[in-house]
Amino acid sequence: MNASIYPISSRLESYGLPPVLIAASSEAAARRAAETADGAELPFVSIPLDAMLSRLDLQGSATAIWLELEDDGGPELDRILDRIDAEAGAGRYPAVIAAPQSLVDPIVARIRNSDIEVVLDGTPADRAAALALARWRRSHRNRGVAEDITQEPSAARLRQLSDEVSRIAASLARLSVGPDAPAEKLHAPKGEAPSVSLDTVRQVIRSRRLRTRFFDEELFADPAWDMLLDLLQAEIAQHRVPVSSLCIAAAVPATTALRWIKTMTDAGLFKRRADPHDGRRVFVELSPGASDAMHRYFGEVGKAVAV
Repeated sequence: MNASIYPISSRLESYGLPPVLIAASSEAAARRAAETADGAELPFVSIPLDAMLSRLDLQGSATAIWLELEDDGGPELDRILDRIDAEAGAGRYPAVIAAPQSLVDPIVARIRNSDIEVVLDGTPADRAAALALARWRRSHRNRGVAEDITQEPSAARLRQLSDEVSRIAASLARLSVGPDAPAEKLHAPKGEAPSVSLDTVRQVIRSRRLRTRFFDEELFADPAWDMLLDLLQAEIAQHRVPVSSLCIAAAVPATTALRWIKTMTDAGLFKRRADPHDGRRVFVELSPGASDAMHRYFGEVGKAVAV
């Protein structure tokens, strides 16, 4: 596709900031990303997806890197994702990847840096929040830059996301044996953990899903627990769970589910394991500490299983 049909900011000098570098798989995708950057009052430059790698070789600075995808680009997309992960890991740019949920497995297989925001089937508000959060995380780590996040157009949404992340962290902290305990040491050993039947876990999962027939699903949103249950069920059944399946099990929007997966992986509750037969897929499983905690929980509650 000719780059000239992509939207190019005509106000680069007036912003006084380096641009958001947008690489998009189509003109429509480029315009979606450009609207997000423009709404955040940031300059932007759009290029075709296949020009991304060569552009990064020449790029001096950027406010952020934005990848807007509509379909799977195969090996070329893998190379781009590897490069973005490396650039973010080196602290050069904050990054956002927006894509349909169908691409979650090949994306997560390549993206390991937790500072990269991934938006799946996102709304304009989701995109704006991801860009604001990516920029805030970078400025927060860079002690030489003092950025007031309340000046972001999406400040309310960003605060909501920050509250969500804080709530996740608080929930995980309650599972640890102490404020400074490593995440893997969720519980001190107390002998062999009791066994849990597959039927018991499946009954809990079915009971949780049954509530949505009578009440709004959002009333009972608890993605951390839903994912823990799904992974425990898979562990007992000796099944492997790809990221895409775990997002569905979380019963929340895919972007929110992915954020929980990243947070719980960072906390040591989940472990990533590459698919030995498919380099574009990653499996998620319970860490030994989380598995032990889940077995002991079911052992404690016995037949009076709470849902």
